[in-house]
Amino acid sequence: MTQRKRLAILVGGGPAPGINSVIGAATIRAALEGVEVLGIENGFEWIMQGNLDHVRPLTIENVSRIHFRGGSFIGISRANPTDLPEHLENAVTSLVRLNVSDLITIGGDDTAYSAVKLEERGAGRIRVVHVPKSIDNDLDLPPHADTFGFQTARHLGVEIVKNLMVDAKTTSRWYYVISMGRKAGHLALGIGKAAGATITLIPEEFRQRPIRLRTLVDTLVASVIKRLNDGRRDGVAVIAEGLALGLEPKDLAHVEEAERDAHGNVRIAEINIGEILKHAVLERLRELDLSTTIVAKNIGYELRCADPIPYDMEYTRDLGYCAAKCLLGGGNAVMISMLAGQFEAIPFDRLLDPQTGRAKVRMVDIHSTRYSIARRYMIRIRRDDFDDPRELAKFAATAGLSVQEFRAQFEYLIENEPPPLELREPEPHEYELVSELGADPERGTDLPRH
Repeated sequence: MTQRKRLAILVGGGPAPGINSVIGAATIRAALEGVEVLGIENGFEWIMQGNLDHVRPLTIENVSRIHFRGGSFIGISRANPTDLPEHLENAVTSLVRLNVSDLITIGGDDTAYSAVKLEERGAGRIRVVHVPKSIDNDLDLPPHADTFGFQTARHLGVEIVKNLMVDAKTTSRWYYVISMGRKAGHLALGIGKAAGATITLIPEEFRQRPIRLRTLVDTLVASVIKRLNDGRRDGVAVIAEGLALGLEPKDLAHVEEAERDAHGNVRIAEINIGEILKHAVLERLRELDLSTTIVAKNIGYELRCADPIPYDMEYTRDLGYCAAKCLLGGGNAVMISMLAGQFEAIPFDRLLDPQTGRAKVRMVDIHSTRYSIARRYMIRIRRDDFDDPRELAKFAATAGLSVQEFRAQFEYLIENEPPPLELREPEPHEYELVSELGADPERGTDLPRH
């Protein structure tokens, strides 16, 4: 084994259940090899300023039980070391001054980008591996590999929506539940589908950009009409917060003035898409001489620092172990993942989008069977509703419109509807491929696979 100095761990971005499991497992693995471990407090915030005062030793004794708890044992921040060249150099120099030779970064796409740039700037001075964290599940991992924290956030989100569904039915009202998901709709779809929400809206389903606010409003209004036609005055809509960023700027005139974080992202909480949709839908319903009660509720902060469920606890302990072992074995410039229960290292040069220069984002595949099934369980206007004259007449009557008027006002919504779902049996060679992947003896080796 090569001569080691110190291994450091830092966490960037927003909280996600399982951070402490990664910290604990990585610390224990390194300490058992006789490597000293440092926790860099509050992400890049202090070291990018050249401040070395905010570090703490991590030992087996002080991390052995932290995997049960949410939050971050060493803090977190969105500080961006790539905003200025001197900040990036300060971060590298600070780590070198701390006698750190190996660094584990834990975070989402912004932190992944910072990790890539720090490793480049280090020019061999520091080896870096990144552990993907995000309740949004939007990092470009292998298929079916979640970012850690997603499953816990979905689990707790479903519990919240389940209770709101009972309240909605009891009080004959609608809830608009705004789920986190700045760029992708994985969390909203995961919560909405698992809970059986009335309707779920995600950015990926709207192909035309920018999205018009009227399109979202009419989609929700049509869902209310269809629900009323079934004799129900209640419902729960799960809505991805990222829809706000895809809207036509003139529909949200104040977005340009909204506060931004250190990475230049609009603070979506300031836009309050739930209240915007609530008031716009109520106004549209009044035009149709319909009324309902709508309550907008944001869920996100309740999910981010929750204690991880066992799935994320085990998953993150695997990731932390593999991150430390990868570095101890000479690995560098990779993102750590698990695929089919086996260690997978994704080289940094595959993380960046060549067009944007930023970390790639994994979007919901709206052509997948998973998404198609979710759509078919939603109560929303569909193509076959317009093909059935009797159903169409009922919807029109509920809305107080003629059939022609109803078509004119709502038929455009089916342009975004996926084609009919067709199930097919895998070809024989596809079965063989799955079998080979599960039995590959080279998977699980200690060093990164490039």
